[in-house]
Amino acid sequence: MSSTAFIEPLPVIDFVTQLLNRDALARPLSDADRVKIKKALRGVKVEVTHRGSMRRKYRIFGLTSQATRELTFPVDERGTLKSVVEYFGETYGFSIQHTHWPCLQVGNQQRPNYLPMEVCKIVEGQRYSKRLNERQITALLKVTCQRPQEREKDIMQTVRHNAYHEDPYAKEFGIKISDKLAQVEARILPAPWLKYSESGRERDCLPQVGQWNMMNKKMVNGGIVNNWMCFNFSRNVQDSVARGFCYELAQMCHISGMTFNTEPILPPYTARPDHVERALKTRYSEAMTKLKGKEVDLLIVILPDNNGSLYGDLKRICETELGLVSQCCLTKHVFKMSKQYLANVALKINVKVGGRNTVLVDALSRRIPLVSDRPTIIFGADVTHPHPGEDSSPSIAAVVASQDWPEVTKYAGLVCAQAHRQELIQDLFKVWQDPVRGTVTGGMVKELLISFRRATGQKPQRIIFYRDGVSEGQFYQVLLYELDAIRKACASLEPNYQPPVTFVVVQKRHHTRLFANNHNDRQMIDRSGNILPGTVVDSKICHPTEFDFYLCSHAGIQGTSRPAHYHVLWDENKFTADGLQSLTNNLCYTYARCTRSVSIVPPAYYAHLAAFRARFYMEPETSDSGSMASGAAGRGGGMGGAVARGGTRAPGAGAAVRPLPALKDNVKKVMFYC
Repeated sequence: MSSTAFIEPLPVIDFVTQLLNRDALARPLSDADRVKIKKALRGVKVEVTHRGSMRRKYRIFGLTSQATRELTFPVDERGTLKSVVEYFGETYGFSIQHTHWPCLQVGNQQRPNYLPMEVCKIVEGQRYSKRLNERQITALLKVTCQRPQEREKDIMQTVRHNAYHEDPYAKEFGIKISDKLAQVEARILPAPWLKYSESGRERDCLPQVGQWNMMNKKMVNGGIVNNWMCFNFSRNVQDSVARGFCYELAQMCHISGMTFNTEPILPPYTARPDHVERALKTRYSEAMTKLKGKEVDLLIVILPDNNGSLYGDLKRICETELGLVSQCCLTKHVFKMSKQYLANVALKINVKVGGRNTVLVDALSRRIPLVSDRPTIIFGADVTHPHPGEDSSPSIAAVVASQDWPEVTKYAGLVCAQAHRQELIQDLFKVWQDPVRGTVTGGMVKELLISFRRATGQKPQRIIFYRDGVSEGQFYQVLLYELDAIRKACASLEPNYQPPVTFVVVQKRHHTRLFANNHNDRQMIDRSGNILPGTVVDSKICHPTEFDFYLCSHAGIQGTSRPAHYHVLWDENKFTADGLQSLTNNLCYTYARCTRSVSIVPPAYYAHLAAFRARFYMEPETSDSGSMASGAAGRGGGMGGAVARGGTRAPGAGAAVRPLPALKDNVKKVMFYC
């Protein structure tokens, strides 16, 4: 079953007053109001209500720049003009009330057709494809979220109600549709043992049903925070509260295994959200003067619960201008100050300052097949596209790669902007002409391979590449282009350097759901009624000849778990099914931001977070939505990877896209996107 939002079939006037969240009829519209209305109504179908039963339908393509009372159009060949107000009065006997409002433009640009908003009603049954706000998402989830047993019952009911087995068209083609679910065999992979610091009371841990906690444990490698600052942008938080919160957070980081100075460089600084840039830069320069050349390790930031574009502006300034990692905390959490919250924030801070929270015991004892035997780099890659309706925003590609071996838990990330809705990652490998150096090669894969060698002292002898977000129709186009880029990046480092590559596509957007055969069997389901973490299916519902499998690596919390689908498009490392399934499942327990196993393999998850972050770096004119999503980027041949020069272009790549601002070097070495 699928669910989506629909546009409420309201009179356009009512829709606009709801959209602007006020009694907008009383006064003229501002330019910002016009833009908001135009974006919300563009492409929407309306029907007219002033012609009795003749309810003709039109599609909106814009708003008039003039008010209805100023609009005229030619009525004959001599160019005699008539006003819209007069025309509606004479032709339909309709008196337009809101003459200070613009008209809707229907028809096309060459022959515009003006319709006053008050004679239009939105046509029923239109899908709403644009982005929903937080409130709408919550409401939609509330309606659609179903426990597995209810969902299975609903699916079966629908199948019986639609009587597919009696469908005459299916019979015509000799198709038989069963009214029972497909029975498949599944295995449940065991959770891996996790290693924590020797200095904690519990040095290792075996997760139970996809989760564990930090009690009596210390991070396996605690980061160091000697010099830090606190900014408070919330007017509800007093200085004394901010100080108390920072002290408790510092204590939690210390208890969790970090070296954390309890005193900030300067006292907490309170500033207004609209002064974010000035406040950050002034205070940072004061701190640098005091530190005499030492670095600021961390910025703790208290934000209002509703912070608009503040979060995005702050991340952009810190990561691309000042070279600072920051941890943002919402006002509601500052007041509650729960131990669980502080422990989770400590996990995020540790990886942002270069620490490691946990590693797999098998990784340390070199027992992971096809990873432990020789230096192996694991990549994650994703491309995020702008939301429907945002026609000018670029797509953003992000690539992360492991920087430690044999542990494979630390990932450096890079991002770049590319042509609107382009799925192939353009900057994996690049070639350009430099006036001084001649032909130069670079790109994200090359930069990450170099940084792996710097960090480990060895060059990778195996590459595992998890690629997120590719639909089945694009599998082989993506494989051909991106595998070729990986090979060229390797060859550009030294002749004949061609480590074997395994290229795996990760999909979450599919309609396969797995239900336990017996809803009461505790060996098959967790407390939410979902299948257990580690459940893997690789027969019957998978490809008959290719290498793919479904893996549910996480514990369900609410609703019905969606297993991730992994499809191996290329495998030079000769993984067995069991080997790749176990590796993928075990990696899902190394995600840095929580003590739970996650639903997709962490490198792919990190690439998604990085791409989402990068949207905040875009200059306002290249993003229709301003702050929206995320990633990490750069210019030139540096690790950021985004370049305005030529280089190899994929099929369908458009004109050069304005590059994202470069990440500062110290930021891109750590997991700043967490």
